[in-house]
Formats: sequence, C-alpha cells, structure tokens
Amino acid sequence: MLATAGVGGALGMPPVLERPETRDTGAVLGQPGAPAVTPDRLTARFGFCYGGGGRNCVVDGDTFRFEGEKYRIADIDTPETHPARCAEEAALGEAATRRLRTLLNEGAFTLDEADRDTDVHGRKLRIVTRGGASIGDQLIDEGLARRWEGYRRPWC
Repeated sequence: MLATAGVGGALGMPPVLERPETRDTGAVLGQPGAPAVTPDRLTARFGFCYGGGGRNCVVDGDTFRFEGEKYRIADIDTPETHPARCAEEAALGEAATRRLRTLLNEGAFTLDEADRDTDVHGRKLRIVTRGGASIGDQLIDEGLARRWEGYRRPWC
C-alpha cells in the first residue's frame, strides 16, 4: 500500500506517491495493527579488538564485543580476517571491520534475537538493528557482506 502526500492533491497537481516505512513483517509502520519499532537503547564507543579481548570493540566484519560479551551478527557473513585466505579477502574483510565499527558508533542500536541463542564458538547470535533496519542488510547493500546461508563460502 502506498500513501499519497496531501500537498500535491491540494494544489490541483497529481498526488505524490510515497513509500511508507516498513519492517520485516511488511506491515506499514504507524498504521493500526502494525508492529511498533522499539526505541534503540544500546550504545557504546567501539574500538577494534586486538589480541582477542576487549569490552566494546569490533573483532571483524560480523563479530564484536559489547559490554564484554562476544556477539556474531546472525544475518550476514563477512570475509575472514584471522586469517584471510587471499589478498582480496583480507582487503574486503578489513573494510567490513572498519565499516562495522563506524556503524556501531553512529548511535543507539538494538540486538534482536535470532533463530538460536549462540553459535558453536559460544558467541551470542543477534541481528543488529537501528530504527528497525538491519545493520547487516546495510553491509550487504554496501558490498561488504552477504546473507548468511547457514555455512561459510569462500571469498577468494
């Protein structure tokens, strides 16, 4: 369903079609029966994790520590950096790592539950969102990640 802007129609011009904001459910936000977007409340200042530890830091393009807990972004896969298997993977993995740090530092976010709580490495699996939109989707759109398909595929 597309909403029309009232200004165009009021001035005798054809109404302007606007695409309403939606969540994964496809429901139009702000409409009766639509899910409410929970305000983002989690914030921290993220650095890079060096030597495997840290309280609020980014390990790689899909893994970070928040308040000392290790999280894996459940809806994406990014190139490996520890170790990368080729020069192209190393460069893309480094870019994804830097971009995730920037995105996490841009403001409050939410950690939404995924289909399971932890992975085989003990990392908490979460979908990171801001304003109801997946940060993982943003990394995919920017060419720094791909959709998680349940297994790793080579980047080289």
